[in-house]
Amino acid sequence: PRRAALPGMERTTVLITGCSSGIGLGLAARLAADAARRFQVYATMRDLAKGERLLERLGGSCPDTLELLQLDVTDPCSLAAAAQHLQGQQLDVLVCNAGVGLMGPLETCSEQAMKTLFDVNVFGAVRTIQAFLPAMKSRRAGRIVVSSSIGGLQGLPFNAVYCASKFALEGLCESLAIVLRPFNIHLTLVECGPVHTSFMANLQRPDPEGSEMR
Repeated sequence: PRRAALPGMERTTVLITGCSSGIGLGLAARLAADAARRFQVYATMRDLAKGERLLERLGGSCPDTLELLQLDVTDPCSLAAAAQHLQGQQLDVLVCNAGVGLMGPLETCSEQAMKTLFDVNVFGAVRTIQAFLPAMKSRRAGRIVVSSSIGGLQGLPFNAVYCASKFALEGLCESLAIVLRPFNIHLTLVECGPVHTSFMANLQRPDPEGSEMR
C-alpha cells in the first residue's frame, strides 16, 4: 500500500528507466529527496549494482520514498517482471529515459552498434510503454514522459544514427499522444540539449562501440 506524504495526501508514484547515471539518476534523486515526501519513486536500471551512485547522491541510504528495481528495456521478461511488481499499485508517471549514444563518422559505426542503439532508444521505449500503458488506460489516468533530444529535432554532426533514433521517437510519441488523450493520459517529450552523462564523460576515453546505457 502507498503511504501518505502528509495527512490526507497520497504520494505520486513515478517509475523511471535508466537511473544508473545522468538524467535518470538526477531525476530519481530529486523526487525521492522531496522535502514534502510527495513522490514514491521506482528507480530502475539494468545493473542494480550501479544503484550505489544513486544512494550516494541521497547521502548513502535508501529513503522510504525510493525503491531500486531491476529493469532492462531490451528484455521483455524484465519488463514483465517490473510491471508485475507494481501490479495493484497506481502508477501515476512513467518516465522512459533509458538510452544509448553513438558518435562518429557513419562509416565507422558497426551494424551491431546501430542495432543496439535502436533497440534501446526506440524499441526500448516502445516495450516500456506497452508494459505499463494497459493499466493506465484501464484507470483512464496517467502521464508518460519520454526523454528525446534536440537531436530529434535537427541533425547533429557525427550523430547521424543517434539522431535517427530520436527522430523515430519523436514520430512515435507525437502519434501516440493523440490517441491517448481520450484516456486522460498525457504524453510529454523532453528535448534536452547537452547533459553531462557517463556517455559524455567516456568520450574522453575511446570506446570501440561509442555507446553506453544512461
